[in-house]
Amino acid sequence: MRSINMLDLKAEYDLFRDDVREAVDRVLESQYFIGGPEIADFEGEMRSRIGVRDAVAVSSGTDALLCALMALGIGHGDEVVLPSFTFFATGGVVARLGATPVFVDVDEKTFNLDPACLASAISDRTRAIIVVHLFGQCADMDAVREVVADREIPLIEDACQAIDATYRGDPAGSLGDVACFSFYPTKNLGGFGEGGLITTNDEKLGAFARQLCRHGQSDRYFHEHVGGNFRLDTMKAAILKVKLAKLSEFTDRRRKNAIRYDRLLAGSPVTTPFVRDDCKHVYHQYTITCNRRDDLVGFLRERGVGAGVYYPLGLHRQPCFTGKGGGGSLPVTDCLCERVVSLPCHPMLADDDLGYVAGVIHEFFGTTIPADVAKESSAQANA
Repeated sequence: MRSINMLDLKAEYDLFRDDVREAVDRVLESQYFIGGPEIADFEGEMRSRIGVRDAVAVSSGTDALLCALMALGIGHGDEVVLPSFTFFATGGVVARLGATPVFVDVDEKTFNLDPACLASAISDRTRAIIVVHLFGQCADMDAVREVVADREIPLIEDACQAIDATYRGDPAGSLGDVACFSFYPTKNLGGFGEGGLITTNDEKLGAFARQLCRHGQSDRYFHEHVGGNFRLDTMKAAILKVKLAKLSEFTDRRRKNAIRYDRLLAGSPVTTPFVRDDCKHVYHQYTITCNRRDDLVGFLRERGVGAGVYYPLGLHRQPCFTGKGGGGSLPVTDCLCERVVSLPCHPMLADDDLGYVAGVIHEFFGTTIPADVAKESSAQANA
């Protein structure tokens, strides 16, 4: 039976094998396992790519969010507004600091924070807003800024799924007061283990975040603040530098795959991803919505197609947040949690892989791939 997974990291590694081993040997020869020039070079490349004044390499995307909140002084008694439809870490880091996550609903088309829901969620205890660029498309930052224009509330970008995405020509990671990225192996820029990055144009905030990553040290064994050990390992930075060289190519492949899916799935009852005209979507996930989602997922898996549900339960309904910001009704989030399914869209897919996945979906719903698209696919396969 055919097998099409959500990712093919082995195929990716085949492209990088020699360069990765060279990078590993370079670190082994240097014996710099913490810090050193590899970290500085990687931060410099990311700073230049995103167009920010500072980039701080950290141990994970979760720790990037945690450290960013710490650098902003978020703590007990504070509130942080964020969308409920997101990965757990976005809300978990708020609760870890003793603050209260205030969950708001999302836009039914983009899946990102709905600015229309924001004003009513802000109180005199609101100390930050986390705007998630979910699945690889930036949120409507101008609309968010308009809501908070007369308030001094920092905007944190959770860009963990959105490296290389843009909003009105500006890169994700340069749109707020501080931003956070993840290099978890499944991400568009995936490392060999955990990894993350904090970016900001506020040099003081960047310096403070860097200090907090090293237990709040001002000098060796002198601690002005209580921080944590949030440093990125040197070996991981060296490998990320290797993979960074192909990020643009991989992003283009994801975007082409998405366009192909859009055409292949026309005529089926699924709703393909909505893309704003002012955004460059990088498709960390290609997420459709449909009725009978769970049945479709089972049908896909029976035919060898990996499919993921991101996410089956909004944060406002997670048991750990009961009485701590959770509860209430967020109708769009609740609806999406029952209807979303993500399809394989990674850069290692072949065109006939996409056709197979789309064919299975059409089979499930009793529809067919449009004749002109099917003919086009056949011609490409025989070329």
